[in-house]
Amino acid sequence: MTDPDLVSLNEIELRHLRYFLAVAEELHFGRAAEKLHMAQPPLSQQIRQLEAWIGFPLFARNSRSVQLTPSGKELQKRLLQTFAKLQGDIRSVRQVGRGRRGTLDVGFISTSILTSIPQLLSRYRQQFPEVELRLHELYTSNLVQGLEDGTIDIGFLRDGGPVPGLCTIRVLSEPFVVMLPANHPLAKRKSIPVPLLKKEPFVFFPQSAGLTAWQRTVAICEAHGFRPDIVQEAPHWITITRLVAAGIGVTIAPRCVCQIATSGVAAVELKDVDARSYIELAFDQNSTCAVIAGFLRLARTAFPGEAFQIAQCTPRMRAALQQDDAEAQPLRC
Repeated sequence: MTDPDLVSLNEIELRHLRYFLAVAEELHFGRAAEKLHMAQPPLSQQIRQLEAWIGFPLFARNSRSVQLTPSGKELQKRLLQTFAKLQGDIRSVRQVGRGRRGTLDVGFISTSILTSIPQLLSRYRQQFPEVELRLHELYTSNLVQGLEDGTIDIGFLRDGGPVPGLCTIRVLSEPFVVMLPANHPLAKRKSIPVPLLKKEPFVFFPQSAGLTAWQRTVAICEAHGFRPDIVQEAPHWITITRLVAAGIGVTIAPRCVCQIATSGVAAVELKDVDARSYIELAFDQNSTCAVIAGFLRLARTAFPGEAFQIAQCTPRMRAALQQDDAEAQPLRC
């Protein structure tokens, strides 16, 4: 059975409601018509049509005044609420389009927290308070998988290298150091030639954490004629440094790892080693997400000394990244 109070929204247009609100505010058809930049007769006709659709008079008219009927007062109250909500809805949609509302899943490898990246994340929260920023600490291999399956939007990788389908941008680089027990005979040196490590036992992270990073570290030894004797693997640098302090072996690590080493560990420069470890920012190469673009614009200012190449991005994303963001300022590393 059809509800007699249901009105076909195909009949009522937004302009009818605007016309009604103008008359309800002015309580004068002539002034309302002037405000709407239209003649009075068409306005009166549109109001009568609206009343016919609703089924009740909205205005009590006589030769001297125009007053809202109870139905008119109720419609005015509800329309003011509806238009206010519509304005808010439009603002929200625009915020999404500008990348200032939504969700952003950012993954990072543990050692990135030892760089300026936490400052970047903090600044992003401040400048984009209506974006829900969700952080995930993962291995590089898991980050790549998350970026590929869409569970991660932005990833900070350690020596991830080129990945098909991903735009990968180097944002930070640092040298490698050798970490030894503090009482090791080589610990007092200012620098250590890599061949002197040939007979040392090594503590390493597993290949499953990030194959390219593992290979890059091993290649430092292979370039000097030997493959490291890995006697123990550990999943986290905090564990690796504790094992080094306990005398289980030595390790080669990005320099930032020195920040979490205990007093029982000595970190020494590697002599004549040009290899560097890179932190890369990665995202879906075909992404057109405005929230991602907003993060990338801020990241681009955070690493002014690095070559922030965006050639792999789609033309739309490149255009979004080239927009100026007056709020973004370079970070201090």
